[in-house]
Amino acid sequence: MTTPDAPEIDAEAWLNTPHPFTLAALRGQVVLLHAFQMLCPGCVLHGTPQAQNVHRTLTGRGVQVVGLHSVFEHHAVMNRAALEVFVHEFRLTFPIAIDRSGATGQPIPRTMQAYGLSGTPSIVLIDRAGRVQLNHFGPINDIELGAQIGRLLQAA
Repeated sequence: MTTPDAPEIDAEAWLNTPHPFTLAALRGQVVLLHAFQMLCPGCVLHGTPQAQNVHRTLTGRGVQVVGLHSVFEHHAVMNRAALEVFVHEFRLTFPIAIDRSGATGQPIPRTMQAYGLSGTPSIVLIDRAGRVQLNHFGPINDIELGAQIGRLLQAA
């Protein structure tokens, strides 16, 4: 069974990086895409700290963590300024894309739609060839995530 190529991130802006990332430029690395919202309890309590820990532990070892702030509710309060404060307060250092809003009348942002994400927190693991290997909604156990990342790092 073949896995689909990862859709490119459609971001309106980026934080924690001097230049936007493209998944094409990250080929050769395992990419952990962490979709989150600031007001999502599962993101604040589990997903975002987990993504920061993977970033701190595996950056430079063939893994790139990319955050995706994907707002599908509470649009008025979850703007860029609020996200910048959140990133500062939680000391997040991985690059974060701000997902581009959906088409008129569509509350689901574009990258979230492209990946078929069910909500936040979500983890997408992309292999070195740019193919989606995991699309997981909700918390994922640290050991399970580490094992999956390790498997992708070992793959040729």
